[in-house]
Amino acid sequence: MAQSIRKVGIIGAGQMGNGIAHVCALAGFPVLLNDVAPDRIKDALATINGNMARQVAKKIITEDQRKEALALIEGAEKIENLADCDLVIESAVEKEEIKRKIFSALCPILKADAIVATNTSSISITRLASATDRPEKFIGIHFMNPVPLMELVELIRGIATGDPTFEASKEFVKRLGKTIAVSEDFPAFIVNRILLPMINEAIYTLYEGVGTVESIDTAMRLGAHHPMGPLELADFIGLDTCLSVMQVLYEGLADSKYRPCPLLVKYVEAGWLGRKTKRGFYDYRGEKPVPTR
Repeated sequence: MAQSIRKVGIIGAGQMGNGIAHVCALAGFPVLLNDVAPDRIKDALATINGNMARQVAKKIITEDQRKEALALIEGAEKIENLADCDLVIESAVEKEEIKRKIFSALCPILKADAIVATNTSSISITRLASATDRPEKFIGIHFMNPVPLMELVELIRGIATGDPTFEASKEFVKRLGKTIAVSEDFPAFIVNRILLPMINEAIYTLYEGVGTVESIDTAMRLGAHHPMGPLELADFIGLDTCLSVMQVLYEGLADSKYRPCPLLVKYVEAGWLGRKTKRGFYDYRGEKPVPTR
């Protein structure tokens, strides 16, 4: 009998955290959403409300489902509020030292049998688990962005993750209506190990003057049937996130094919991180996005 997950805590109310809260609540789980900045919790609840309203307009869910789901999500300003959760998913920034700090604050307040998961897109699950008091109850549950739309979740076991934790996590993800891909615990797992070097290669193609921003994106959209060009996608993900995943790959696998493109580094140094800062490979400050190179 797999351990049953009834109440879910989420740490980090950013784009990923609010998306995870959204799908958990729609699947009927009571959700506590925590963040270091109380304002971010307020913003997240407003975003979830707006995103669910859009789903109602598109007839994906009913107005009743929206109301019921919203009633299940509660802001939790203190980490102590998560004490009675069966599963807590950490969805903070992609920085190992910050994640470790969160786990050392979180673990002492949790029930002994609570599962701790991370939504990291690239950091070693085994290494993060070692920062907790329960490596056998620690797992990677990596959602794709935007969470309500993307069908896939990567499940990653660390070296110590126990079978009951793995089975309970599988059940949980299935209840969310998502499809699971199980990945071994290697840098960047499956999706980002394939996707990010492709984006990095597109940036090298731009850097070396093989094509312009527009021609590279058009080529991949129409020539490979990608829904979004790789540079547009990089802006959507956030160039800082792209860079940090490439650094994890480069350091973790020590292969020069993962070397982050110097142009990507330059954009991040300029603070041009993509859509969230209104500038990346495109400038988003006008009516429609304009290539910056």
